[in-house]
Amino acid sequence: MAAAAISHLRRGAQRHALLYLLQRRFSSAAAAAPLATARRLLSTSVESSASSTGQNYKPPLFDPFRVATLASSAPPLESPPTEEPPNDAPPPEEASAAAAPEQDAVACQHELEGMKAAVEALRSREESPQEKEAWRLLGRSVVNYCGTAVGTVAANDPSTASQMLNYDQVFIRDFVPSAIAFLLKGEGDIVKNFLLHTLQLQSWEKTVDCYSPGQGLMPASFKVRSIPLDGNSEAFEEVLDPDFGESAIGRVAPVDSGLWWIILLRAYGKITGDYALQDRVDVQTGIRLILNLCLSDGFDMFPTLLVTDGSCMIDRRMGIHGHPLEIQSLFYSALRCAREMVSINDGSNNLIRAINNRLSALSFHIREYYWVDMKKINEIYRYKTEEYSHDAINKFNIYPEQIPYWLADWIPEKGGYLIGNLQPAHMDFRFFSLGNLWAIVSSLATQRQAEGILNLIEAKWDDIVANMPLKICYPALEYEEWRIITGSDPKNTPWSYHNGGSWPTLLWQFTLACIKMGRRDLAQRAVEVAEKRLSDDKWPEYYDTRTGRFIGKQSRLYQTWTIAGYLSSKMLLDCPELASILTCEEDLELLEGCACSLNKSARTKCSRRAARSQVLV
Repeated sequence: MAAAAISHLRRGAQRHALLYLLQRRFSSAAAAAPLATARRLLSTSVESSASSTGQNYKPPLFDPFRVATLASSAPPLESPPTEEPPNDAPPPEEASAAAAPEQDAVACQHELEGMKAAVEALRSREESPQEKEAWRLLGRSVVNYCGTAVGTVAANDPSTASQMLNYDQVFIRDFVPSAIAFLLKGEGDIVKNFLLHTLQLQSWEKTVDCYSPGQGLMPASFKVRSIPLDGNSEAFEEVLDPDFGESAIGRVAPVDSGLWWIILLRAYGKITGDYALQDRVDVQTGIRLILNLCLSDGFDMFPTLLVTDGSCMIDRRMGIHGHPLEIQSLFYSALRCAREMVSINDGSNNLIRAINNRLSALSFHIREYYWVDMKKINEIYRYKTEEYSHDAINKFNIYPEQIPYWLADWIPEKGGYLIGNLQPAHMDFRFFSLGNLWAIVSSLATQRQAEGILNLIEAKWDDIVANMPLKICYPALEYEEWRIITGSDPKNTPWSYHNGGSWPTLLWQFTLACIKMGRRDLAQRAVEVAEKRLSDDKWPEYYDTRTGRFIGKQSRLYQTWTIAGYLSSKMLLDCPELASILTCEEDLELLEGCACSLNKSARTKCSRRAARSQVLV
């Protein structure tokens, strides 16, 4: 515990010392420089991330818990005095350019007023007994730090109080549905506190067995601990002790934490109108550190993120190493959200360019190579292998024999889905709910593909929803396949936990996808299925068996994201316009701005027309 506290103090001191020195610098010698200049000095580009993120910076150590005092005593960042405009009227072009921001501001104001009206309507609506119970349980799960609410514990199961493991911690991914529920209820303070405190925990020099991960890594979770103050056994102070995976089962760092943090930051700004939080220097720096970590060059040739097993919601060995769909969908969504929030200035040009290039390439890659329907499976079934050319059809050397026996009879005539993974000579044909749903929410999938995914879920309702929504993946790994791929994992036995278990927390993401596609009826149907059992079953983490009839054999009860997912779904269905805080619409400019168009080499064939044709189908 003491070692964790020391690590926290050291990391927090580095971050706050850097920000404090920058404030002092800008408020004295550079008092006349605009705020954009301050952000430019803090901003990071993909090409020079190591030098611009303060990697070699060695600030003096001081108490980070007293940083509030230091920050308040330092002069605030100021913009330069504005000059009076000349009396002459500006040219028509300049006048129209000046009017554009005003129009945007008016549109944003109207949107914000609509959001506030919807939130107020939700606050005054009549709640069912189940919703009242859920709110009471959610309130019981809130974690306080130094007198303020900063998150919710993963589970508050009294039957396992002596064996909490890490369920008594605040997980970034687990808190997201709780945050959405609080935001929809008009309670944004806990979300703001969570965003800022997790930002302070962002990795600067965290090590796992003497090896340091890249700067910008967000922790998987954190816990509030009390430590003796200056060796006094009677006086204590609270510290936040983060876990970056060095204590987790499998010792895997979370790839999705930073992505979820960016998505939640954008949602908070859109529903509260508190865009000043996004504009803060430390928040802008945090966004760019996460993006630099994700956009850094490596050996990989694909625009997808290369990650290992256990680095996302499926946090155990399940054969998803490589380029799992869940991470790609969240990555795409986070890039879309970050592009809206990154301050535009000279220092961010390279970063914005890198975001646009990756978005363009990623959208085409997923839409073209991950999508399967009856037509695509027929093509794969007739693939030729060992093709060597730039015009090869079977680019990843997929062997037709990889098509699993269950797929031909399972996939409907109308509908399809995005496969779970793609690597050379390997296609994972399993259906993963989170990746497909978030591909709809973020517009990673085309309109036609999004409709196909929901059509498939409706057609295969008994397989994916049945007695409890929704299957985390389908089908389960069984027999020898389970033994080899999971390592005979006793928790991931067939149709349990991550191996085909049913997770009620996926309900809110299913609701988002259905609202975006105009299929509220499907979401309402799933919520009604869940309502029949959740309260009576004491809000379990997951359900077992092929149809989700049994409470999970190792499932925690009073699981917070089960509770919050239900509440968020109910509120979103009542006020579907609030789904826009999390959804993204199709951006055709991404397809037009394909990086291939900048390359004049005959060896590179641009895919923009093919990508655009998918949208227009």
